[in-house]
Amino acid sequence: MEGHSNNIDLEMEMKELRQTFNSGKTKEESWRISQLKNLMSMLVEKEDQINLALKQDLGKHPVESFRDEVGPLIKSVNYALKGLKKWMSAKKADLPLAAFPASAHLVPEPLGVVLIISSWNFPFGLSFEALIGAIAAGNAAVLKPSDLAPASSSALAKLINSYLDTKAIKVIEGSSNVARVVMTAAAKNLTPVALELGGKCPAVVDSLSSSWDQKIAMKRILSAKFGTCAGQACVAIDYILVEKKFSSTLVELLKAAILSVFGENPKESNNIARIINKSHFSRLKNLLNDPMVQASIVHGGSLDEDNLFIEPTLLVDPPVKAGIMIEEIFGPLLPIITLEKIEDSIEFINSLPKALAIYAFTNNEGLKKKISSGTSSGSIVFNDAIIQYVADSLPFGGVGESGIGRYHGKFSFDMFSHEKVIARRSFLVDFWFRYPPWNDHKLHLFRSAYNFDYLGILLIMLGLKRS
Repeated sequence: MEGHSNNIDLEMEMKELRQTFNSGKTKEESWRISQLKNLMSMLVEKEDQINLALKQDLGKHPVESFRDEVGPLIKSVNYALKGLKKWMSAKKADLPLAAFPASAHLVPEPLGVVLIISSWNFPFGLSFEALIGAIAAGNAAVLKPSDLAPASSSALAKLINSYLDTKAIKVIEGSSNVARVVMTAAAKNLTPVALELGGKCPAVVDSLSSSWDQKIAMKRILSAKFGTCAGQACVAIDYILVEKKFSSTLVELLKAAILSVFGENPKESNNIARIINKSHFSRLKNLLNDPMVQASIVHGGSLDEDNLFIEPTLLVDPPVKAGIMIEEIFGPLLPIITLEKIEDSIEFINSLPKALAIYAFTNNEGLKKKISSGTSSGSIVFNDAIIQYVADSLPFGGVGESGIGRYHGKFSFDMFSHEKVIARRSFLVDFWFRYPPWNDHKLHLFRSAYNFDYLGILLIMLGLKRS
């Protein structure tokens, strides 16, 4: 009976959301602005509460929490507030001369009541990044945070109930079964879907000769692997591809950088997040338990199950058929695969499902061109990693198995909008050959019209040109 009661409550909540949306309230620019400003107030005033929840769920340091979640959200809200009026405006569409006198515009309208299912690794960042777009586009919204990050889920519910319009924006807490109920309801209505999935994001590391380039590249690689939710991120570097002749140098550079960035005892440094739960810890432990994988470890490898901590771990040439090279790792384990020549990286990348991102550290312009044209992914970043995620002017999303749809900045607004066509025409001019009865003369006129041969149309009409 409890499940039946929950379904009734959910239906009541959905009914209120639909009523709010149908009232036209969420379409008003003033409502959108007020909700975005309230969201900004929440981020500024409740930063400590957000940090505490992230510490409890994931062991994130407050600086990491601000860098990856609170800070980017403040930036995103400001960006939406600045661009909202322009985003909402109708855009004039080009029409062929044959349609004269006529005009057409594309008018963005909200989709309606939208569902946002968030994940546990960036529980605030991913929840609110999508919600910003949904609000800016004028939608009512249901947010389903992940039950795997319970402190964050609870904080999200309390904060949204305190700061936002709860008749238009609701948080549904609970297990994945709740998400299934909501998704089942959405499926009945031919609902469009955007999915951010991830996959194995590779880093191609060329033989960097400059010591400065090497130093900066190592910091960026470590930050994009171990320093971003302990590698539990869809955009984190999953594995490295490098030439055999540079591999030993790369390993030593990475070891030195790990010591410099995370110290001799990374667990005590408080600079690396914890694994989300025992189930994910066991999955990562099992990846390492393969004897051939175990033999490939060249640094780290220690595990502390009681504290859900895994040391930054480097592996050189684990078997490509092992689980660690087939599954998305989603943790602080970094395989390094050696190749005869760096150009072979393209074939290797293409042998796996399309990645959300490809990172390549190189000064070789020819290699950059080959990677750009020879691979397919959600994005490519040269000589850095994850920066594409925080740029409001760039769309973020995958392709193929790494996801569908894209968001961030104006792209979030577009994702939660439908561009409605509004066309206008006068009665002054009409093209009589549009209508039956049909004959060869009209067919000839159509052939000219669809080839934009306006002179031909005129000559046919004047009897100066025949088919």
